[in-house]
Amino acid sequence: MNQQVPPIVVMGVSGSGKTTIGQLLADRLEHEFIDGDSLHPKANKEKMAAGQSLDDADREPWLELIGTKLAQSYQRQAPLVIACSALKRSYRDLIRRLAPATVFIHLAGGPNLIRDRMTARSHEYMPASLLDSQLATLEVPDPDEPVLSADIADSPEEIVSQLAAKLTSPNAPRAAR
Repeated sequence: MNQQVPPIVVMGVSGSGKTTIGQLLADRLEHEFIDGDSLHPKANKEKMAAGQSLDDADREPWLELIGTKLAQSYQRQAPLVIACSALKRSYRDLIRRLAPATVFIHLAGGPNLIRDRMTARSHEYMPASLLDSQLATLEVPDPDEPVLSADIADSPEEIVSQLAAKLTSPNAPRAAR
């Protein structure tokens, strides 16, 4: 199935379910999955653990690495799903410059639901206190971007079923190849 589906970035603010949905979707599509958090350099992780937001300069090398991994996997005809916040259009554009076939999946939900999820979990370096800065940074994808949106109020299984059907349909969003 992975020849029909492009490389995918599951995006959204922290606590939106990127890792859960990304892993389930990758399993369903028979893609490899990488949690983008694992690709952050140590300095970024330390900064976030200290409750400090990353700036664009902090994120740029991380986003370049994500774009490179997506492009390499696509060239090997082994598309991949990466969980990555990709909050700004410029971040998504940077990834698409390196991996033009990438399609984004935006996990969207209300701030209260996301905050509840964040406070109920333990995360190595992403405290719930950074949610407001993420929400302020988020630029909802524009209609001209290759993107599907999913409501995180649905169960992970429902979200993945809906996304897999959309991604494998003839009318699926497609980016440049």
